[in-house]
Amino acid sequence: MTETAVPAPVPVPARSARARRRRVTSVIKHVFLVVICLLMLYPLLWMVVSSLRPNGDIFTSPGLLVDTFDFDHYPTGWDALSYPFSTYLLNSALVVLGSVIGNLISCSMAAYAFARLNFRFKRLAFIAMLVTIMLPIHVLIIPQYVFFAQLGWINTYLPLIVPKFLATDAFFIFLMVQFIRGIPRELDEAARIDGAGHVRIFGQIMLPLMVPALATTAIFTFIWTWNDFFTQLIFVTKPDLYTVPVALRSFVDAQSSSDYGALFAMSVVSLIPVFLVFLFGQRFLLRGIATTGGK
Repeated sequence: MTETAVPAPVPVPARSARARRRRVTSVIKHVFLVVICLLMLYPLLWMVVSSLRPNGDIFTSPGLLVDTFDFDHYPTGWDALSYPFSTYLLNSALVVLGSVIGNLISCSMAAYAFARLNFRFKRLAFIAMLVTIMLPIHVLIIPQYVFFAQLGWINTYLPLIVPKFLATDAFFIFLMVQFIRGIPRELDEAARIDGAGHVRIFGQIMLPLMVPALATTAIFTFIWTWNDFFTQLIFVTKPDLYTVPVALRSFVDAQSSSDYGALFAMSVVSLIPVFLVFLFGQRFLLRGIATTGGK
């Protein structure tokens, strides 16, 4: 009977050296990530700090330390334009609300059709839908403007909201299709045995299971619509209909000598809704992205 060779124990100093190397490597990685994070946050922090500085000190120092605080920029910026800044916040909220509801309804229905229904030219239609993701807005904006102008929709929010109810955001359709494909088809078959049709399956089975994908769609739609400047500038030209991005742009032109302190102050105010939405919806966002990978 042969004896099994027992490996020699690793000396304690060698294990300690490896542990120290791992700790040093971990510290270096974390320091590197913190530096990168600070570099990315610097423009945002500088804007917040500049909103608290006197106008004469804003562009004189690139640092983040404030010698003299000036809180007057916020009330000044709130009433600097033709209407109070609350008007533009409410206008953006209206556009965002309509866009979120439209994308949730139309994109989820289109995604269910691509993922579960069988119809002619389904593959061709899905490919055409994906191709639209690669089309820049600058290619589409002119024919869209001509079309909406003929309908008399210029200087209304209809060009910004109505297309959302027609499943025009292919990215969200693709995201939901990938999510639905991960749901077992046995649930559909069990519902059909009970006499459920596609409407009932979609409403009572799919939608409750699609909460992560729906939350991701709502968050991205909110952020992209709230920050959208180009299309809102094209279709909305009346000052009382301005949204937040358009109002901020006109803020610089509203006075002969631009009040950058007030501009930065209103920019900070406009970022608060985006920050709150991302803060409270982060777990849904991460879950939705993690569960909609390629399947």
